[in-house]
Amino acid sequence: MLIFSVFFPDKEEKIYDRIIKVSSESQLKSALENARPGDEIVIRDGVYIGNFKIPEGNNGTEAKPIFLHGSNKVILDGNTTQTGYVLHLQSDYWHIKGISITNGLKGLMCDKANYNVIDSLTIYNIGEEGLHLRQFSTHNILKNNTITNTGIKIPDYGEGIYIGMAVSNWYKYTNGKADRCDSNIVVNNKIGPGITAECIDIKEGTTGNMIINNIFDAEGITGANSADSWMDVKGNGTLIEGNTGYNKVGSILKDGYQVHCAVNGWGNNNIFRNNICEVYADGYGFNIVEKSSKGNATGNKVHKNNKVVGAAAGASNVELE
Repeated sequence: MLIFSVFFPDKEEKIYDRIIKVSSESQLKSALENARPGDEIVIRDGVYIGNFKIPEGNNGTEAKPIFLHGSNKVILDGNTTQTGYVLHLQSDYWHIKGISITNGLKGLMCDKANYNVIDSLTIYNIGEEGLHLRQFSTHNILKNNTITNTGIKIPDYGEGIYIGMAVSNWYKYTNGKADRCDSNIVVNNKIGPGITAECIDIKEGTTGNMIINNIFDAEGITGANSADSWMDVKGNGTLIEGNTGYNKVGSILKDGYQVHCAVNGWGNNNIFRNNICEVYADGYGFNIVEKSSKGNATGNKVHKNNKVVGAAAGASNVELE
């Protein structure tokens, strides 16, 4: 949809106070730890082994974000899919573009991270989820990324993009509060094949996220931990528009999109419109589970302009708007 090119231009105006060029793991770690508003950190092509951290409070500003740039031949390699985050972002107003992330338990983890732009990353061969927004991470834009082959260690946790966290983790990470990872935009990404759980999981506690013009490939979904759709929505007020989902006959996919209530008061008022769903499975294009032991999912709308093919149970289990 052309309208979104206005809000998410690929061409950025670049005015840097400092340009910092790095070509080794130690230089990269130092640059991340000591960055200041207006910096551009440019990574030379090559493989960088280790776990890399952008520490809490090391923020850019709206006027002067911090840029971390490299080509997809810049490979941040965590060296094992069993432990660790390859890149851990804990700050605001960073623009991270172009690099590749591989061989970690988690790919890119964002905690307490706000107003960041994650652009054109290649994330692959990850033990659990590829890209995770967690601990009140809000107003981030995830665009033009390619995510494949997640869940290598634990298929149950192999989401491509994961927004928020399950209620069972609120006590551990958010002092029991809902993890309000709100108002994030996920646009023009390609997720799959090789994603063992959902391509995108929107958790309870989140509000107002937008999932726009992405491509989902179901090849590799395992059904582990009830992951049997391109997307599972448990938050409120999510807009899911203009996405295209593909599937092959005989895969584990059940439904194209699902909505669930995991906590009373959540799973409400989500909107699905103008999506293309090539389901080729026994379920629905859109399965809105309106009643559960946890509560009721209300106010969800599936519009008639969604295109669904190959869904044996039908386009939707609720009346189309």
